[in-house]
Amino acid sequence: MIDLALLPLYITTVIALLLIPGPDMLLIASSSLSYGKKVGLYASLGNATSGLLLTLLAAMGVSALIAMNPMALQLLRILGGAYLLKMGWDCMRAGPIDAPEVAQDNNLAKILYRRAVFSNLLNPKALLFFVLFLPQFVSAELTASSGEQMLALGLLLNVMGLLFNLLLVGMVGSLGKPLLKNKKFRANQNKFMGLIFFTLAIWLLASQVQTMS
Repeated sequence: MIDLALLPLYITTVIALLLIPGPDMLLIASSSLSYGKKVGLYASLGNATSGLLLTLLAAMGVSALIAMNPMALQLLRILGGAYLLKMGWDCMRAGPIDAPEVAQDNNLAKILYRRAVFSNLLNPKALLFFVLFLPQFVSAELTASSGEQMLALGLLLNVMGLLFNLLLVGMVGSLGKPLLKNKKFRANQNKFMGLIFFTLAIWLLASQVQTMS
C-alpha cells in the first residue's frame, strides 16, 4: 500500500526528520539520562503508542478535521502546555527520598510511558505533521485508498521512529550510567526532569503565541 517509486524519498525524508531535535527527542533522551535505559525504553514506547493513535486518526480523516479548526488547535496547545507544566510541577515537588532505584522500579517507567503518550497527543504540531506530511506520499497510481496508504505510511514512520528512539535510549542511557551512581545527581534528578517538562511546556506555549501573533 506504499508506492515503491516514492518509498526511497519517503524513507530519506523520515530519517532527516528524525535527526532534527524536537520535544520527543528531548523527553526520551532526558528520561534515559536521568532514570536509565528502562525508563527511556518506556518513554519510547509511549511515543510510539501516540504515533500509532495519530496514524489511525489521520487515516480516518479525523485529524484533518481537527487541524482545519483553529480553535481546536489552540485548545490542544493550551491543554498540552498545561499538562506539561503539571508534570514539571509534580517532578519539582518530589524530594530526594522519592528518587527510586530505577533498575527495579516499574512504576516510574509506567509513569513516563503515560507522560510520553499524552505529551505527544496534546502536541498540535504532531497532529499537523501527520495531516500535512503523510498525504504528500499518497499515490494516485495505487488501487489502495488514501486512508489505507496513509495507514501504511504512518506505520512505517512509527517503526522507524521507534528504532531511532531505541538507539537514542541505548546511547544516552550508557552515558548516564555514571550520573545514576552519583548521589548528588540522584538527589536532584526529579528536579532535572521538572526543568525538562517546564522547557517542553514553554516550547509548546511559545508556538501558540507565535501562531496568534
